[in-house]
Amino acid sequence: MLKKYLYIVACIAPIVIGYSQEQVISLTREELEAKFLEQNLDLLAQRLEISQAEAQLIQARLWPNPTFEISEVNLWKTTDIEEQPIIFKNWGEAQQISLHLEQEIQTAGKRRKNIALQKLTIEEKEKEFESILREAKLELRKNISQLQLLQKQLNIYNQQIDKTKSLNKAYATQLNHGNISQAEYMRLKAAELQLKKEYFELKKDYEETLKELKNFISISENLTIQISEELSLPVKEVSEMQLQDWVIDAMELRPDVLLSRNLEKQSIKRLEIEKAERVPDFTVAIDYDRGGNIMRDFVGLGLSFDLPIFNRNKGGIKEAKLEIEKTKLETQSKVNEITNEIIEAFRNYNNALSLYQEIDKDYEVQLDKIIEAYFRNFEKRNVSLIEYLDFVEAYLDNKNLILETKKDVIDYFEVLQYAIGKEL
Repeated sequence: MLKKYLYIVACIAPIVIGYSQEQVISLTREELEAKFLEQNLDLLAQRLEISQAEAQLIQARLWPNPTFEISEVNLWKTTDIEEQPIIFKNWGEAQQISLHLEQEIQTAGKRRKNIALQKLTIEEKEKEFESILREAKLELRKNISQLQLLQKQLNIYNQQIDKTKSLNKAYATQLNHGNISQAEYMRLKAAELQLKKEYFELKKDYEETLKELKNFISISENLTIQISEELSLPVKEVSEMQLQDWVIDAMELRPDVLLSRNLEKQSIKRLEIEKAERVPDFTVAIDYDRGGNIMRDFVGLGLSFDLPIFNRNKGGIKEAKLEIEKTKLETQSKVNEITNEIIEAFRNYNNALSLYQEIDKDYEVQLDKIIEAYFRNFEKRNVSLIEYLDFVEAYLDNKNLILETKKDVIDYFEVLQYAIGKEL
């Protein structure tokens, strides 16, 4: 029994250990976007709505089914029945039966107009999908930039924590030899703990951002994704002179504008259908009656339709006309909204870029050199503990400021592209 138990443990242990071990994969921004397009479950579900609309178009093309009715079938006979010719073998000489076949015919082009409306519905679903894709892609790119920022910040804090740990070990030795006071040692130890606290706060933000990224690309495994590239500024130069061209591009390219125009077309098509409803459909029929009339085998034709006396569909037509006015107003509102959105996006990007450009190109390099110099001078006791810790704090603040400003430029550029509706 013990051997069997040990055998089972030996078999499942590698599986459990392998699952629990965290994997790290390195991906570029481009690779992440490709995975997002292939694997995002929300996008896959949205694509199915397009397929559903296409299935409804197939249904709209079909004619109504004919109606077939069998009636007046007698299950017994009376004594004074008039005998009929036999239908099958010995059955039928005392049999009465009535057959009725009818087909509804749509008038005023209702079928054709409903097909055209369904085609517009397919286009609507396609534009809805494109809108969702654009919004999701913008959020994905912001998420990737945030992850790149946090990776860099964690790396910076990790370096300072390592240096502070090294200093604390040296200070512990100096404290034992009586060369420094307990207060100085505690002050440096407190600085290390503060750095660790800030590091773990960043780590928490990193895990939250990583979770969102994994949701975007539909990954649930226990793995960490490292972005192999660092934050990189957009290379495309833009100017206020392009605003008018961007607005024109947005009117032609943005799926939400095209969706508004599609809904406007649908409302016009619905008005056509409502007007067509004033013309009644008719039903043609053919009847066969055996033994139920003065004619032994009676065949007759029929035609039926509603008389449009009381209901001329005035309410439906009026509602459709109001819907056209409503969709036109909504389209104009969307155009105004997008114009202002482009202006706002450009100004935000321009302001963020101007702020970043105010930072000297070699400022970050100089910061790194100075922090190294402070570290060496502090080891040699050329600067005081307070001076060193003050500069470490200033260094971290400045590094974070540079990184966050750079990320703002990238994010606002993505928002500008989103507002225009195309890659710049």
